[in-house]
Amino acid sequence: MSEPNSKVLFERAKRLMPGGVNSPVRAFKPYPFFTAYARGSKLYDVDGNVYIDYCLAYGPLLLGHAHPRIIEAVREQLERGTMYGTPTEAEVKLAELIINIVPCIEMIRLVNTGTEATMHAIRAARGYTGRDKIVKFEGCYHGAHDYVLVKAGSGAATFGAPTSLGVPEDAAKNTIVLPFNDLESFEGAVEENRDEIAAVIIEPVIGNAGVILPEDGYLQEIRKITADEGIVLIFDEVITGFRLALGGAQEYYGVIPDMATLGKIMGGGFPIAAYGGKREIMELISPLGKIYQASTFSGNPISVTAGLATLGILLEKRDALYESLERAGDRIRRGLLEIVEDAGIPAQVNGIASMFQIFFTERPVLNYGDAKGSDKARFMRYQRRLMENGVFIPPSQFETCFISTAHTDEDITRTLEAMDSAIRAL
Repeated sequence: MSEPNSKVLFERAKRLMPGGVNSPVRAFKPYPFFTAYARGSKLYDVDGNVYIDYCLAYGPLLLGHAHPRIIEAVREQLERGTMYGTPTEAEVKLAELIINIVPCIEMIRLVNTGTEATMHAIRAARGYTGRDKIVKFEGCYHGAHDYVLVKAGSGAATFGAPTSLGVPEDAAKNTIVLPFNDLESFEGAVEENRDEIAAVIIEPVIGNAGVILPEDGYLQEIRKITADEGIVLIFDEVITGFRLALGGAQEYYGVIPDMATLGKIMGGGFPIAAYGGKREIMELISPLGKIYQASTFSGNPISVTAGLATLGILLEKRDALYESLERAGDRIRRGLLEIVEDAGIPAQVNGIASMFQIFFTERPVLNYGDAKGSDKARFMRYQRRLMENGVFIPPSQFETCFISTAHTDEDITRTLEAMDSAIRAL
């Protein structure tokens, strides 16, 4: 591979930005490639290399890069203006769509990022219950605000300490961190902190420590306990929303939380997120109530327009689209498992719907500790070999690989060939 332009750009970037990047996970050794443009399932870098893309901007691009309907809708909106600072009909339409799609959401507030969505959902839960403590789970990443940067996944797992520098102890002391898929520890924490826990926030499928699925009955029991104890249950569906099913993980598993946070796919590649839930909670948000939240860019008409176009496509093609993605995911997961078995390399292939990840370990990966125990150095060699064979996956063991509707059967065939070559080279 020829990457001199990327190397030169990275040297320039390192003098200007921490680590040469604007988000930690984009940095990897010896240097990341710099993208020139993208179409469908492919990334094209500044050195003329082409990659079949399974990072997909870390999850938003369920329909692939530069989907024509989204581009056209945004182009038309640009002619009408980029921002107004006033309400728009498009915001109302998007809210109506989401409320009709996502089971738990009766009222919604649009924001810009998943970090904002989880931060404000937690504040809403605290305001509603009058309690301070929250429960999160090891390896679940809920953005980069203080209360959830405790044993977080994603880039925090790869680059940061279990608790980031700069997070006050007073913030961390109100965050109870528990192992995922361990009901006994959850029951014990609730008992020990009875009438003090405002919210439980959880990725129903962990997508920020690889892919880690809930064990049978786990989410159902958490729902029952939180309901019995008056604790607000928040599903962080920034990744799983509109991906596992149109209605997200709560539709897929049939478990309805009190609140949910959304992002990524709902913007079709543009920055937008949301939090919502029961009307009685959301009516406490300003200007109706005394829980304050505001943002200049919330409901930005460009992102809202992209969201309307994206959700419109998902609604039109609902059953066929998700069945097709499931088949593609199954094909990659089965193929990758066969490759490692044939090569005699101990590995676990986790995944669901259009998500997958490999862990180089002999033991099943059921929680963050299991994920941390995998061979991360071998994973990075595997990732590099895939790149050399024209396949790009996220450069971190603690991220998820995603499939889009733009990936063709030929793409998957080529990907499995690249995976076979990469695994055998290990």
